[in-house]
Amino acid sequence: MPTYSAPVKDIKFLLHEYFNLQQYNNLPSFAEATPDLIDAILEEAAKVTENVFQPLNLPGDEQGCRLENGKVITPDGFKEAYNQYVEGGWQGLTGDPEYGGQGMPQTLGLVLNELMVSANWGFAMYPGLTKGATESIHTWGTEEQKQKYLPKMYAAEWSGTMNLTEPHCGTDLGLLRTKAEPNDDGSYKISGTKIFISAGDHDLTENVIHLVLAKIPGGPEGVKGISLFIVPRNKINDDGSIGDNNGVSVGSLEEKMGIHSNATCVMNFDEAEGYLLGQEHKGMRAMFTMMNEARLGVAIQGYAIAEVAQQNAAIYANDRIQGRALTGAKNPDAKADPIIVHPDVRRMLMTNRAFIEGARAMAIWAGIQVDITRQHPDEAAKNKAEELLALITPVLKSYMTDQGVEAASRALQCFGGHGYIREWGMEQFLRDSRIAPIYEGTNGIQAMDLIGRKLPANGGAAIRAYFEMIQTFIDANKDNDAMGTYIPLLEKALGRLQAASMWLMQNGMANPDNAGAAAHYYLNLMALVTMGYFWADMARKAREMLDAGEGDTTFLNNKLTTADFFFHHILPETSALKVKIEAGADSVMGLDAGAF
Repeated sequence: MPTYSAPVKDIKFLLHEYFNLQQYNNLPSFAEATPDLIDAILEEAAKVTENVFQPLNLPGDEQGCRLENGKVITPDGFKEAYNQYVEGGWQGLTGDPEYGGQGMPQTLGLVLNELMVSANWGFAMYPGLTKGATESIHTWGTEEQKQKYLPKMYAAEWSGTMNLTEPHCGTDLGLLRTKAEPNDDGSYKISGTKIFISAGDHDLTENVIHLVLAKIPGGPEGVKGISLFIVPRNKINDDGSIGDNNGVSVGSLEEKMGIHSNATCVMNFDEAEGYLLGQEHKGMRAMFTMMNEARLGVAIQGYAIAEVAQQNAAIYANDRIQGRALTGAKNPDAKADPIIVHPDVRRMLMTNRAFIEGARAMAIWAGIQVDITRQHPDEAAKNKAEELLALITPVLKSYMTDQGVEAASRALQCFGGHGYIREWGMEQFLRDSRIAPIYEGTNGIQAMDLIGRKLPANGGAAIRAYFEMIQTFIDANKDNDAMGTYIPLLEKALGRLQAASMWLMQNGMANPDNAGAAAHYYLNLMALVTMGYFWADMARKAREMLDAGEGDTTFLNNKLTTADFFFHHILPETSALKVKIEAGADSVMGLDAGAF
């Protein structure tokens, strides 16, 4: 049976020492988020995720969801656990206080998301989808819609979803067929079928508020004719009570590779009463509010599953007796040493550790950018944060989820044959991890979004700001003896990224296939340079604290050792990625389609 311990110590280091969240107390959501309050929230979140959600993870996967008389039933214990989630007020943690939320920073909400996913990914998705739906309603809804839906959703009494995909179209939403026929009272009749709808139905809340993409007849063709609608599963009476079913039904539950405890539904809308969210034919803009929120959440899922898999692999590696250390017996009184002594096991564990801690820093930084874009009083600061966030979001979503799969696989490998056996829980982590590179925009789409939209946006303002951020750090620390190991390696990696960017500009325009063939490699190159920046900066802070006699010496020295590993064993991959980018598309596109 796998275990989980929330990494509160590392999170506190990032929030308090490294990022020093108190420097943002000029932003409303940070004003009351004192270190003591943040720590209290973290400690309570650790308790509920470790003791309530995590024990349900393996049995929830084994039991899965079931469809009975048109209603989805979640695994045993989920309803009781959800009730504790509701009682704790967790859903409204970052919500607008005007509608019943607690007004905490979005950054803190992302941290909570990590803990919940590590403990129980399937369970975490139910409130996770609600969070995205409330963001869209808060941004695009009328005051009447906000008053009607947000208080109940912040209280976790109602949940939310997003309905994009249809049987015949996934990424190409211009092909969708779901229709929205106008009614005389300003509402719409929504008719169509959506697939792959996470948390589409369940028994955890009294109502499910669907956000549905549909086309109003007579509108523009393609994505320009898509609108977004609020479609409650059950009608809502004038007094706020729940009425009859609203023409919304579950066609079936998908039989999936992983996340079995989350209901992935085929949803049917049969003249369901819906309400326009935002403007007619501007549905993609409104939906992207939810999708961008979701993409950051999915990025976090990548390293969150890696965290719990890594924890269990490290425990096993210290307990499992097998073979002798290459440098001589470390456990001479026994017949063998624990496998933690073997360099190849260490390689896997260190690779995971460097990825997880670097990814966590990147995600929290992204969360801070979200808060700045929403609340900073200075427009220039807001604009810069918006540009950097738009640039980095596809990088985080793609790289962290790809590496989450790899990390789960390495952790399973540490168990040998036992990792392949269900009772240890490792195979579930690997199965669950595999969805993250696929949903909320496949990672190939993320890479194309990065090079096709984000790099050239606003004349390349975002990539210039990104290069400036890292170069400024390099210049400021070149003469810092403690940073001597890291700065030259980071500067070389940055140079590779800049050269690859120039190659793309020159060769991608001449032949678009060159850009398409290079996109995945380019995104990973940017991810490694970004992670290198954060690892170098975290090492700087750790060294400063050690020199000042502050903090936990063991923790800080471990941080420096992990930084060394990243710079010498992972960052060198940037060299190979640059070569792959500049190889072009000739061999990629060379075979006839029939040869595959």
